[in-house]
Amino acid sequence: MQPRGCCKSNTPSCDIKSLARPKRPCHKPGINKAQLWREDLGMLYKSLVSVAVCAIMVSGCSQTSQSDKQYAPSQTLDVQEPMASVLAPEGSEKYKPNEISPVRTVADTPVSTFAVDVDTGAYANVRRFLTRGQLPPRDAVRTEELVNYFRYDYPLPTDRSQPFSVTTDVAQTPWNSDTRLLRIGLRGYDLSYARRPAANLVFLIDVSGSMEDADKLPLVKTALSMLADNLQPQDKVGIVVYAGAAGVVLDPTSDPSEIKTALNQLSAGGSTAGGEGIELAYATARANFMKGGVNRIIIATDGDFNVGVTNQKQLEELITSNRDDGITLTTLGFGQGNFNDALMESMADLGNGNYAYIDSAMEAKKVLSEELSSTLFTIAKDVKIQVEFNPAYISQYRLIGYENRALAEQDFDNDKVDAGEIGAGHQVTALYEVVPAGSKGWSSERRYADNKRSAGGKQDGELAFVRLRYKLPDGDTSRLIERPVAATLLADAPAPRGDMAFVTAVAAFGQKLRGDTRLGDTNFADIRRLAGNPDGYWRQEFVKLTELAETKAPIKTAQLVD
Repeated sequence: MQPRGCCKSNTPSCDIKSLARPKRPCHKPGINKAQLWREDLGMLYKSLVSVAVCAIMVSGCSQTSQSDKQYAPSQTLDVQEPMASVLAPEGSEKYKPNEISPVRTVADTPVSTFAVDVDTGAYANVRRFLTRGQLPPRDAVRTEELVNYFRYDYPLPTDRSQPFSVTTDVAQTPWNSDTRLLRIGLRGYDLSYARRPAANLVFLIDVSGSMEDADKLPLVKTALSMLADNLQPQDKVGIVVYAGAAGVVLDPTSDPSEIKTALNQLSAGGSTAGGEGIELAYATARANFMKGGVNRIIIATDGDFNVGVTNQKQLEELITSNRDDGITLTTLGFGQGNFNDALMESMADLGNGNYAYIDSAMEAKKVLSEELSSTLFTIAKDVKIQVEFNPAYISQYRLIGYENRALAEQDFDNDKVDAGEIGAGHQVTALYEVVPAGSKGWSSERRYADNKRSAGGKQDGELAFVRLRYKLPDGDTSRLIERPVAATLLADAPAPRGDMAFVTAVAAFGQKLRGDTRLGDTNFADIRRLAGNPDGYWRQEFVKLTELAETKAPIKTAQLVD
């Protein structure tokens, strides 16, 4: 089988220009992923200025030799129903509005519920800004993704019937002597290279003109070539490209050399029609569906594409229906200037995949080689965490991060509410900052008797109760894990050290970049001292990033066009 010199396509596309999206308020509890997708796309692309009615497609194919063949998109078509473009205004990037989590009082809101998040895109994107001498936009910083970028010393699960272990511990808060930090850690079981199931992968690659920069399509080729080198004989990879037209440039194959040859022949040019490319990618995955295996679309783009032949609801239904049939979606973000982080995160979230931002060959190696099992192989889906605080021990709390993963309390027991996925070897960390009963809190006592609420509670030795719900990859009914958190952890809380010190430093770093006023006078030097002198490349790099934030970043702050 040889890579094709040009694509085949009978599919229309349309280039639609839009104004910058209006801001929407931060995520409200009780809204599931499908609702979020509708809300995100609707508000992201609502400010439609004009819709270009597309011309009849024109296609061409070079008659050069096999070694000189390159994909050159050249087709545009009509669109059935206009939809505002996701194309960012020139020189702008798009991020979801992301307000810092509020303080909750246990008397009023004793239960906190959220979906897990294993995405790491925000960390690599923050690194990209800092290495260029800029502070990242606040909405680009999702603290939970910074925290979950790193691995911690959580134990492996003892039994695969329960796909992850649960760890809880408590430490003193470095920036507030009146509060404590409660950590909840999950670790999924590891999956060896030899034991992982066969994979049916379709690379969906943006080859539009916006992808010509060195940190875009050239880096895409490097990244996906690394993944090809880690395939097993039973795995298959097909390649679909999209720009002015969508087409298959490589039918599914198990030969890494064919995959890399096809990748190397790609070139950027033309406008973008992402929707029709997604349709073709799903059709390719369906035609080669592996029962009992991993069936996944991996989309590589800067997110600067319009949705082409489909309207918003149709695109949502396309992703969710394929997800429900076992074809998931991972997004890999590339580049700068017109990068659409909001779309990348939303698509992966809706498609039960994960989102990573690739800013270097090192990051590509981490995501698509060293952590390939975590990236591709789901061991638990719709994972939700719920924490109920005992008012006898805790008076106030706040969850650090996970703002756009919040769920309503009643959503925890509702198996129809979609949540996050955990891959093989994945880890998830959540940090709560809590106020022990009797200590000074963030909010003062109310003046009028009728406005005061006594939390009450019984000192039964439990400061909190942790519940987790999850489904096995092929299951429809959730399973429940429950763990009490001993109150003795609160009374005996030590200063953070080791892993706890490092995770606290990363959380403080994210919150500092976001402008969290509850960090007090904590500065980047304090965060660096808390991180210590860690081992390993990635942790050492984090320490360097705190230096960049302290020295370079104040000189030049990234600006976005709203």
